[in-house]
Amino acid sequence: MSSSRFKPRSLALAATLLATQAGAEDARLPEVVVTGTAEDSYASRYATGATRTETPLREIPQSVRVLPRTLVDDIGATRLDQTFDYASGVSRQNGFGGLWDNYAIRGFSGNENTGAGYLVNGFAANRGYTAPRDTATIERIEVLKGPASSLYGSSDPGGILNIVTRQPQFKPAQTYELETGNYDHYRGVADITGPLGENVAGRLIAVANHDGSSRDFVNTQRYLLAPSLTWAVGPNTIIEYTGEIQRYTVPLDRGVVAVNGHLGAVPRSRFLGEPNDGDIRLDSQSHQLSVEHQFSDDWKGRVAMAYRGGSLEGFSTEATALQADGRTLTRQRRYRDFQSDDVSLQADLTGKFATGPVRHELLLGVDTYRFSNSQVLLRRNPSAAAPYAIDIYSPVYGQTPPSLLPNTNTYERQTNVGFYTQDQMQFGERWRVLAGARFDIYNQSLDNRLRGTNTSQHQTAVSPRIGVTYLASQNISLFANASRSFRPNAGSDASGNAFSPEHGRAVEAGVKFDSTDRRTSATLAVFDIRKRNVLTTDPLDASYQIAAGEARSRGVELDVAGQITTNWRVTGNFAFTDAEVTQDARLASGTPLANIPRTSASVMAIYEDQAPIGQRYGVGGGVRYVGTRAGDSQNSFSLPTYTLADVLAYWQYSKTVRVSMNIDNLFDRTYYTSSYSSVWVAPGLGRTVRVGLRLSY
Repeated sequence: MSSSRFKPRSLALAATLLATQAGAEDARLPEVVVTGTAEDSYASRYATGATRTETPLREIPQSVRVLPRTLVDDIGATRLDQTFDYASGVSRQNGFGGLWDNYAIRGFSGNENTGAGYLVNGFAANRGYTAPRDTATIERIEVLKGPASSLYGSSDPGGILNIVTRQPQFKPAQTYELETGNYDHYRGVADITGPLGENVAGRLIAVANHDGSSRDFVNTQRYLLAPSLTWAVGPNTIIEYTGEIQRYTVPLDRGVVAVNGHLGAVPRSRFLGEPNDGDIRLDSQSHQLSVEHQFSDDWKGRVAMAYRGGSLEGFSTEATALQADGRTLTRQRRYRDFQSDDVSLQADLTGKFATGPVRHELLLGVDTYRFSNSQVLLRRNPSAAAPYAIDIYSPVYGQTPPSLLPNTNTYERQTNVGFYTQDQMQFGERWRVLAGARFDIYNQSLDNRLRGTNTSQHQTAVSPRIGVTYLASQNISLFANASRSFRPNAGSDASGNAFSPEHGRAVEAGVKFDSTDRRTSATLAVFDIRKRNVLTTDPLDASYQIAAGEARSRGVELDVAGQITTNWRVTGNFAFTDAEVTQDARLASGTPLANIPRTSASVMAIYEDQAPIGQRYGVGGGVRYVGTRAGDSQNSFSLPTYTLADVLAYWQYSKTVRVSMNIDNLFDRTYYTSSYSSVWVAPGLGRTVRVGLRLSY
């Protein structure tokens, strides 16, 4: 299927609905259903986030890994971070005590206070306060490798995730899922969709989830409600709305400590905060509304807006330092009250035309956002007289908490306007060229209400990219690209001047394979990324920073996924990532970037066949490997290598009844997923066993 003949899902749905009303006997369901067979094989053929168009993956001059819904279901993932092992080059970063998702792609990520950047249906979703993302609303996850600034503006050069959510269907359907497991895991999901009128379809997803953990006193609860609507106004116009409202509660858990640079001195279950602090509560809501209109067979337009609001509130007790005796851990008590609001607008026009023998697919767009963020933080630093300490080997909880003093009271405002263009050109049957650029105008101000000061910055940035694909055969394509990125640096230097933004540049080349039936695919890529204006300590005043650091990441990645035979479905990946500091005021050149393994890999295989009782069954297993990583930015200690084994099985008793079982970390290994410092190290979960029942009508 060529990109010129592929009709976008939403407009195809509108045309389908109108054809059905006209009595067309061969009218099909919306295209998202028709393409389900390809998705079942793990080998997706499209990733709309890569180009904002419906271009086949094999023609895109970029490494893209799509994690479809089938894979999410097979591994039993209920949170976004449980999918990270199944795409090469994605590594976990410090998750702010379990409060949100944070990851790196190709060595580069966000930071502890914002998490890594990701998109939901093409809108930035990481600004502000949102809980770790639940998978109930996810249709697929698009891992877009390399800089995304030419389309989406501010972002790290390693890559970005685009989460595509589940949309309403005009065919009535209901799914109910119940799941239970060890560590007090209880989960219920309801997913109901169908027509609400002649031209309108709706969907409602509801989630109630409770999880314990292998950590003492750490339990999480989530309540999520996600309504969505699709209105086919006519054969050429469609309106879509997607919303999410949720509450998430969990204690802020900084994990365990490394004693003299070594982990394992205390058990992975040891909680070093104060249970009486209670939970941190995250409340968030998001709303997206889009209107898409097909002006002709070759031209279409889209206007969309999004709102996201979030809040984070609660007490915590967090480690500060391990004393010389190797057992006394001083701690700091904190209270946070954070609020955020984010409004975004997008408008774009896509058209197809030819100039002589060259065929074009042109994208012109503009977007803007306004983001506000208020932070109130109270805390009390430990002292010799009042260390608020705990014995890591024999903890005693319930100490009288210290009174808190004001530490932070800020109000931040960001505005951005971006203009972008992209042209995808076809030169004959084999050559594809993608060229694009974006111009951003960024403004930021920060009011420090405690100090009575205000800092602001005004920045502009140009982010180009160019790529070439050569379709060597029906199965093989070769690609190469070069691109640039930018990301503003918040704050100011010792002179009160705003920092220059981070700038990155990347080059990539690779080869893609697609089987003739398009049910198996593989991508092999090599890359080199460099980033400058990274914040580092001011050599003249260690209490300030300057934008003078540089970092580099280069490596090789391989992703393979698909239906290799009638019975076997597989997915696997390997990554070698050499990510290091190349210039810094404190760190030596060559210091590895924190939490980035040089080598990582995973493989999973499922065997499926006709069941002797019922319809079908599947059994499978997998292995996940993560190599040694620097435990902090100074590389003062290391997180050890770990290898985990998983098994899974399902039984499709009938069209309506499915039973599943997932066992993760089968051999109950102790491992550490990420860290920020030697006193903030996050242990991974012990063996988890979950059994689920799905009823579909």
